[in-house]
Amino acid sequence: MNRRLSWWAGGVLMALLLLFTFSVIGANRPLGASTYVPYYAGILFGLDPKEYTYLQEIEKAGAWEGVMLLGALVGGFVTAVFITKSFRFSIMPTAWKAYKNDSVVSRLVWSFVSGFLLILGARLAGGCTSGHFLSGMSQTAVSSMIFGAVVLVTLVVTGRLFYNTREK
Repeated sequence: MNRRLSWWAGGVLMALLLLFTFSVIGANRPLGASTYVPYYAGILFGLDPKEYTYLQEIEKAGAWEGVMLLGALVGGFVTAVFITKSFRFSIMPTAWKAYKNDSVVSRLVWSFVSGFLLILGARLAGGCTSGHFLSGMSQTAVSSMIFGAVVLVTLVVTGRLFYNTREK
């Protein structure tokens, strides 16, 4: 049996998560996911936070974001395997195979390029994709609204270009 959460229940749960995250008993900061990368890179490469001021700025945020992302990964896996029983591993989505090609290399290259462009745009707008969509939009931040609009337009254009279903 495939159980799904209704859209409104998901919205209520996301709002409660954001309220908790912004609260002083939570993280007391916006929800995001990219700060853990430089935080753990600093630990991994033994960088001194006294020499790199950005590492001092992200010390508290980076520590909990990595744990949050690990929890999201484990929670998503447990949900897909045991609750919804919908887990499957696939490098080649069926839509890509149907509308583009059977090449795994092509799929991975396009995934990397598009992901790179997405994170570049998010960083130029002053945040990460999850931070803009979750925290920024809930605070009606102008940069997040612009980022969201650009992502929406880009999704429509990309969908038309990549998954054109009209007969040729």
